[in-house]
Amino acid sequence: MRLTMAQALVRFLANQYSERDGVEQRLVPGMWGIFGHGNVAGLGQALLQAVRTGEADLPYYLARNEQGQVHAAAAFAKMRNRLQAFACTASTGPGSTNMITGAALATTNRLPVLLLPSDMFATRYPDPVLQQLEDTRGGDVTVNDAFRPVSKYFDRITRPEQMIPAALAAMRVLTDPVETGAVTLALPQDVQAEAYDWPEDFFRRRVWHVRRPAPEPEALARAVELLRTARSPLIVAGGGVVYSEGERELRAFAEMTGIPVADTHAGKGAVPWDHPCAVGGIGSTGTSAANALAAGADVVLGIGTRYSDFTTASHTVFKNPDVTFVNLNVAPLDAAKHSAEMLVADAKRGIVALHRTLRGWQVGDAYRSRTRTLADDWNRRVDACVTPGHGPYPAQTEILGALNKALCDRDVVINAAGSMPGDLQLLWRARDPKAYNVEYAYSCMGYEVAAGVGTKMAAPDRDVVVLVGDGSYLMMAQEIVTMVAEGLKVIIVLVQNHGFASIGSLSESLGSQRFGTSYRYRDKYSGLLDGALLPIDLAANAASLGATVIRAATVVEFTTAIAAAKANTTTTVVHVETDLFGPNPPSSAWWDVPVCEVSELESTQKAYETYSAAKNTQRHYL
Repeated sequence: MRLTMAQALVRFLANQYSERDGVEQRLVPGMWGIFGHGNVAGLGQALLQAVRTGEADLPYYLARNEQGQVHAAAAFAKMRNRLQAFACTASTGPGSTNMITGAALATTNRLPVLLLPSDMFATRYPDPVLQQLEDTRGGDVTVNDAFRPVSKYFDRITRPEQMIPAALAAMRVLTDPVETGAVTLALPQDVQAEAYDWPEDFFRRRVWHVRRPAPEPEALARAVELLRTARSPLIVAGGGVVYSEGERELRAFAEMTGIPVADTHAGKGAVPWDHPCAVGGIGSTGTSAANALAAGADVVLGIGTRYSDFTTASHTVFKNPDVTFVNLNVAPLDAAKHSAEMLVADAKRGIVALHRTLRGWQVGDAYRSRTRTLADDWNRRVDACVTPGHGPYPAQTEILGALNKALCDRDVVINAAGSMPGDLQLLWRARDPKAYNVEYAYSCMGYEVAAGVGTKMAAPDRDVVVLVGDGSYLMMAQEIVTMVAEGLKVIIVLVQNHGFASIGSLSESLGSQRFGTSYRYRDKYSGLLDGALLPIDLAANAASLGATVIRAATVVEFTTAIAAAKANTTTTVVHVETDLFGPNPPSSAWWDVPVCEVSELESTQKAYETYSAAKNTQRHYL
């Protein structure tokens, strides 16, 4: 069959399926893109031809920012438990390099996305072309080589027939629960349009089976032996629980054993917040309940977590000098962390095996009672934090509390950066494992609005609520236009506090006095950005992009606005001003951000004293 490389790729992608537990679905349900020179005559023509002739079913979606389309694809994959992955195409040069941040986010979060950046001419006849990097180290270097360190698989297709092994390798990585992430196939623009006689078998229907590895019996026995000796064990539930769909199994295991369950951002909702064993988020922005139990834990069972520094409070939250770890994880990299007893397996299958082998064992009654006392005390603190009463502007915590009460259990909340991830981990009460999407592996400003697009496409039956501060909004709000164009109903809560609340607070704690973190005029006397507030109207901006906008000034008005937004059938932005200075929820842990060892500023000197004291509590888990 004689087709161009781009036409063959479109036909190939339309025939790829994933399967797990007997359920088959399209692996690549569509392609995001922005056309320019480099892909308009290749993939653009191929996608048009597929629609006009019916030769391949691969819908095309127009994004407004190349980074945004990758964020949308990553959020879609997250919502679909990594069983589906969108493709993303971009034009040569800046269009393609705009996707690099999205690639880093996908790989860091271990979410499958297929990136198809256009590349320079393979023949090199017209070199140097518009937007081409000329590198003195070699003629084969292009800007797309920057994708290599942030991709789980990278290939440059310089001949059409190279696509056959490359496409198959790409599908293998996309469906690998351990190796998944960004997969990049760089496509020179001349090769996209070049014809080749393709074997018919390349286009047959292929089903990629997503494996669920079971734990080795010997490893299971060692893990169980450790757990049986525990007097104060703790479970840390991460995203692997959710991706493996092991929530019910985890709840049953916790109920049988009485082991308390703390969660990471990716694992929130795997055990409902009001479950008898739930103690909330752990680590730097963790609850006092989870962190108190972590401090005394003798055995920590990590399930599907990669133990980021926020989870371990930069290696300070697990204080017991004799603490040992059992790590159940599909990835050996994560299973081996903290010198753990490794249980390399699918989270769901591993939990089932632990439940079966530990049947009849449970923690003591006193430990169960302490777990509940700590959790109940924390829940009272949450009630106090979210109760209205701050002024003149509402506190962010009040807005989050009002939103939490207004949403249904299955409504999805999305966030990624700023002060809100910390507040959400501390205060958000989730009952559904797919109702909480806080991207906190890469914590990428600009993810939020774009992620709302992908999440709504993945879960059209759920209300999707994007939480975004003015900092992230100003970085990437363009995909509101995509929401409108695609007829997607997404609720965007735009929190305006005229600056970077999180970094401002961090700066202050490090002795840097919130320098450069406010959105203000430059003062002509001080030379600093601490003059009057800038006359920015983000609500008007959102309206100009096609969204319905509701302004709220109080918590009561905000609650009414959310009800109206839920009743709407189109994208609605609820704009609310909050107090830049908090107050923040109570903290019970630390995060390692170095402070200047020497300084002329008294504020920095004091901050370094505090930092040095905290460093003394840090340790390697050996």
